[in-house]
Amino acid sequence: MTQFRLGYVAMSVHVQNASPSQTMTFKQFSSLNDRQAAIRKLERIAQSNLSNTLRLLKHSVASGVTFFRLSSRLVPLATHENLSDWNYIQPIKDDLQAIGTYAKEKEMRIDFHPDHFVVLNSPDKDTFKFSLQVLKYHYRLLHGMGIDPTHRCVLHLGGAYQNKEKALEHFIENWAYVPSGIQKMVMIENDDKVFTMEDCLYVCEKLNIPFIFDLHHHMANHNASDWTLHWDRVVATWEHSPLPLKMHISSPKSPEDFKSHADLIDYEMFKSFLQHVAGTVQKVDCMIEAKLKDEALFTLSHQLHEDSSITMETPSLFTLKGY
Repeated sequence: MTQFRLGYVAMSVHVQNASPSQTMTFKQFSSLNDRQAAIRKLERIAQSNLSNTLRLLKHSVASGVTFFRLSSRLVPLATHENLSDWNYIQPIKDDLQAIGTYAKEKEMRIDFHPDHFVVLNSPDKDTFKFSLQVLKYHYRLLHGMGIDPTHRCVLHLGGAYQNKEKALEHFIENWAYVPSGIQKMVMIENDDKVFTMEDCLYVCEKLNIPFIFDLHHHMANHNASDWTLHWDRVVATWEHSPLPLKMHISSPKSPEDFKSHADLIDYEMFKSFLQHVAGTVQKVDCMIEAKLKDEALFTLSHQLHEDSSITMETPSLFTLKGY
């Protein structure tokens, strides 16, 4: 029997004044005459972001949700080249520890999805170096939380750079230069423009990286491939992971704006996915990528609860009867 778990991304539409992504631009930072005072302001913003993150985790647990994606913007300007001397971890270590302690106590799965500019297949050495720096930032945050960094960061394979096949191989070549601790963090997701499910599986199988299947991205970029024919390969990439298989679920905003995320999840699309994979693996964690964040999860949970073929264990945990 397969147990499914729902999660959502970084923000809540129900918890007010709880942004975990408050920021300061480098222009704003530079406009302050006292550099140390400017750094203190950055630290206060980071502490506020982490405090709000803990509020969101508590809201999630109170709502029966134990799967949550953290914002990558917890510490503004942490990776900026002109702030390389700033030890940003020290002033937030207690805040990080509080998040990690709570997540472990409540058996939550928390992770990151660094921004699109983190590209490990870039032929540009500076871009590659900066991508490693951003990943190191995520590693340090997880370490500060006391969370095992293994398989906690979702990445896309990167850009095509006018030659998709060469770009694919460049990821594999660059992987040798990625520190082992950062390698362990990485999971790979298919994207909606360049690299398909099969492209990603090729790399994941070669480098022993878990593959995150994004159904919406597959629908937008699949080269007529039937994802169900490759599901066993998806499952196999997770065999060495301490975490359950993870996938992303979102729905097209409209036929005209197909690649954008809708406010909510198309129930029939999700149900079809569930029916195809139920019984193939013990657990599947489904990260909802929808504009209405936790409300999209609550709406989907209600729809599942109303479905006689579904058994709800909590508002975010369920199984399909007969599987």
